[in-house]
Amino acid sequence: MAARLLHDTRNWGATSGEAELSLPGDELVPDPFEQTTLATTVNAPAEVVWPWLVQIGRGRGGMYSYDWLENLIGLGTRSTGEIREEWQDLAPGDRVVVVPEGYGPMPAGSFFPVAQVLPGRALVLRQSCPEHPWNSVWSFHVLPHGSDRCRLLSRWRTHRPREHRLRIAIRAVEPVRLVMTRRMLRGIAAHAERGFAAGAPVPAEATSDDP
Repeated sequence: MAARLLHDTRNWGATSGEAELSLPGDELVPDPFEQTTLATTVNAPAEVVWPWLVQIGRGRGGMYSYDWLENLIGLGTRSTGEIREEWQDLAPGDRVVVVPEGYGPMPAGSFFPVAQVLPGRALVLRQSCPEHPWNSVWSFHVLPHGSDRCRLLSRWRTHRPREHRLRIAIRAVEPVRLVMTRRMLRGIAAHAERGFAAGAPVPAEATSDDP
């Protein structure tokens, strides 16, 4: 039963087409051991969602997930309720921190280096050797979906680790990752929708020279 439930939520909220869609960042982990695609509809334009998404990370806008739950284990999490100009710039090589340095069980902390930024469209984070014991991609995508709406997607892809213990670890943390990411997408959506409904100005649409 638990295995079936996990399987059914791997692509929570995503259509079959979205789960099979080729997205920026996929090429960094070809033939993945695991892939999940989570999605939600946001009742606000993509250009309203992007400023909330791009400021994710500890020491920045936060993770927009279950702050109270993370604080139960001492992470000191606080997600912002505002868009801050100083958090709007991310570039390849920057770090998105998910666990701060000095945290008891993980004194070195945990972070995702930024691999790609397609402004207004996609944010691709990557963990790989030698800094991390696995090769994985965590990417976010904002796709237009009709008038004044969009779809917000999160995709996770990871290679098959050589060590059996790491394969077990990936399976063990998957339910937590799915639940927290699901809440994260909903949190970003809620902020964007509130601002748009309240008449907040829509930022100029971001452009990129990337194909």
